[in-house]
Amino acid sequence: MTESPRAVRVFVNAHGVDVPAGSSAINAVRLWSADEASSVTRGESVITDSRGLPIDGATRVSAGAIFRLIPVRKRADAAGAADEPDDA
Repeated sequence: MTESPRAVRVFVNAHGVDVPAGSSAINAVRLWSADEASSVTRGESVITDSRGLPIDGATRVSAGAIFRLIPVRKRADAAGAADEPDDA
């Protein structure tokens, strides 16, 4: 008989989420909100740690980890126009 992985409690935007031990931060976000996880994978949001520092979505969770999602800001040039990626 195989034992299922132990769940650990993490927090995403102040919401407690139970994820299997060894899960990634993006998996924790996905369990909390599939829409928000999609926003991260599209580059519209970024996952930060409890200090507000950006982390990679592949970062492995640990019990009690705190993750926050913040929108990605677009830079404005001197004229005030937002930088857009080149489609060329």
